[in-house]
Amino acid sequence: MSLSTHVLDTARGRPAAGMPVRLDRYDGTTWQPLMEDATDDDGRLEELPATEEGTYRLRFGTSSYFAARMTECFYPEVSVVFQITQPAEHHHVPLLVSPFGYTTYRGS
Repeated sequence: MSLSTHVLDTARGRPAAGMPVRLDRYDGTTWQPLMEDATDDDGRLEELPATEEGTYRLRFGTSSYFAARMTECFYPEVSVVFQITQPAEHHHVPLLVSPFGYTTYRGS
């Protein structure tokens, strides 16, 4: 199984380089952190450490990302919770973000 994400800043029309991202896994009781990193120059994080079926959460640090660009934002964090039920498949979780809105979907 593989997991990746890609963040696009739709207000700038550019990849969201340097956005903090944290991946957690739900163990049935609480969230367990798996990794923290920041998106690369293309707004991507590849090969995130999700290796089995389960419920995961990607937490995107939108507040610090927009603050570094001196831009006010409404959502200080975007959390995307998703389930992996087909561990043999690649899972891609893109985020389209602006200071006042966001969209996500299951990508390929």
